[in-house]
Amino acid sequence: MAHHTAKDGYRQFADRLNLFPQGAPPTDLLFRTLRAFVSEEEAGWLSKVPIRPFRAEKAASAWGVALPEARKRLDDLAGKCLLLDMETDDGALYMLPPPMAGFFEFSLMRLRGDVDQKLLSEMFYHYVTVEEDFIRDLMGRDGTPVGRAYVNEQALPDDRTLHVLEYEKASAIIRDAKHIAVGMCYCRHKASHTVGACSAPMDICMTFGGTADALIRHDYARRVDAAECLSLLETAYENNLVQFGENVQREPSFICNCCGCCCEAMIAARKFGLMNPVETTNYLPVVAPDACTGCGRCAAVCPVQAMGIVSANDPNRPNRKVARLDERICLGCGVCVRACPTKGALRLDPRAKRVVTPVNSAHRVVLMAIERGKLQNLIFDNQAHLSHRAMAAILGVILRLPPLKQVLASDQMKSRYLVSLIERTGN
Repeated sequence: MAHHTAKDGYRQFADRLNLFPQGAPPTDLLFRTLRAFVSEEEAGWLSKVPIRPFRAEKAASAWGVALPEARKRLDDLAGKCLLLDMETDDGALYMLPPPMAGFFEFSLMRLRGDVDQKLLSEMFYHYVTVEEDFIRDLMGRDGTPVGRAYVNEQALPDDRTLHVLEYEKASAIIRDAKHIAVGMCYCRHKASHTVGACSAPMDICMTFGGTADALIRHDYARRVDAAECLSLLETAYENNLVQFGENVQREPSFICNCCGCCCEAMIAARKFGLMNPVETTNYLPVVAPDACTGCGRCAAVCPVQAMGIVSANDPNRPNRKVARLDERICLGCGVCVRACPTKGALRLDPRAKRVVTPVNSAHRVVLMAIERGKLQNLIFDNQAHLSHRAMAAILGVILRLPPLKQVLASDQMKSRYLVSLIERTGN
């Protein structure tokens, strides 16, 4: 009933958020949280913007105002990182980011005096971690995850037969990025105001591409070059942090360096581990029982409690312990391998079945929309006329999906046209 008691602007904004695959369950706490950093007037404006990226002319039409007024509003919203403004050859292109990874994080990526960040942190903590409806909806279900783990490159064996793809390496993402920004870790900043943050580095949250450029221009993050970002990656390795980024091969918008205690993604991975809320790497640690001393360092650094210490069942040494891996919940990050002090006791091997990663953000969003019954919202955006180019792009992604995903898409759309297109692909 909470969504009936909220003021119209916030209720409409929540309705708009929930058209997208990554939504936000409309509870009383959500509306109280939004009020802490979004005015009702701003919420009303945001409720009317298109789902897909749009230009100022589209916003002016949706809001029923002149173009100069629309541009002023868009600049104000972008200045608060409630919208992202991407610079293109044809002018600014705007988009409403999802709550996570998106404007929730942006609100705590820097110290700011225009909002009460302690109050906001407390409400985020209760909405995301205590109530659980939001994080369960985002990560606690089967299907395509929002984010994926990167393998700790220092844990990889020096073995030329082990095939590691470039998109599996955080270092390759950093070297290829056009823009790189670093900001404050949302999770540890939030924890510092609530349950207490750990000692892991705070200024280490990485964003890339157009998102990074927007955050830099609005002073929510600082620009760094690839060399400095690679140095921060080394710092993350030294602090046993897990690299968690957007679940795409090409041009991911972020890589977080996560601890097991503060990071919401790692907490979700522990709570919903069997549902794979975080996409794994293509690797698994393998314990050599004869070499393992049972020291427990691997278990101590595992962010999702996939590694444990158990009895070796050695009749000659009844107190001997060894490490044991729960493969069902292991991220394959390799942090445990790097922490192991005993040569040959723990190594990374390829998984038996390679993990399939969406090609880009559009591919991931379409997959999530199909799985969550929201594909029609992407195709028939009621805030904007659908162009033939947008239709072609969305259907192009659908037609490259596996047959089962195509069936789910066609069932949702109930479209003879879509079924015909799928049938023509010969799948």
